[in-house]
Amino acid sequence: MKPNRLRQKLDAGETTVSTNIYTSSPDVVEMLGHAGTFDYVEFEAEYVPYDLHWMDHFARVTELFPHLSAMIKIDQEPRTFMAARAIGAGIQNVLFADVRTPEEARQCVAAMKPEIPGSVGHQGYGDRRVSRYFLDGPAKYVSILENSVVALMSEKKSAVDTLEASLDVEGVDMVQFGAADFSLYVGKPGQWEDPEVTAAKNRVIRTSLKMGIQPKVGIHSPEDARQYLDMGVRHFILGGDLGILYSFWKEKGQKLQDIIDGH
Repeated sequence: MKPNRLRQKLDAGETTVSTNIYTSSPDVVEMLGHAGTFDYVEFEAEYVPYDLHWMDHFARVTELFPHLSAMIKIDQEPRTFMAARAIGAGIQNVLFADVRTPEEARQCVAAMKPEIPGSVGHQGYGDRRVSRYFLDGPAKYVSILENSVVALMSEKKSAVDTLEASLDVEGVDMVQFGAADFSLYVGKPGQWEDPEVTAAKNRVIRTSLKMGIQPKVGIHSPEDARQYLDMGVRHFILGGDLGILYSFWKEKGQKLQDIIDGH
């Protein structure tokens, strides 16, 4: 298994850029790898259909490119099972959705780390793809687990309110604010720029930076990064495949229709 690019850059204090994919197609990941401009790709498993075979394929394609690693965003349940299968497939990093409390943050870390002396982990050894099934053995598997990146969504009001305690959990590496869920919880669905939503986002960013945990921020255009760079953010998620396709089809399709109608 190749080195975890995201872990390397996190430990070195470097900037990372990723993008989201929703389609279960290795071809999309491969083209992204050929672009050579992203450090990791995040599969939005929380939202779309997929199977365990796709996890293996997703990891295999990212391994074609030395500069690219993989992350998967998984549902709140069953966390331990999905984290184990993701790591076992070769997806080195996991983003946990809907984390509400510090205890749930501890459960997320435990789902990713090995069950060895001095560790809070719940992961035992598995003859899985990540360790070449039985060829590499338990020691290599432990190393892979220890180098995984644990990222948490802070998207519920209870998570934002108890943010310091969750970020203080040993093993948490990154945090991301979820405006969509937070706006729902406070009764303002879709109001991304509402002062209450914006204040919560800024609290997550500033608190995590103060505590030495790296925030990652989703942006729609490269220019959007400037305001967050000024705040100290160094990790960005730029767009996603479905949004990119929609924008192209909407803009270019309308232009073609206008040309046809005006001819």
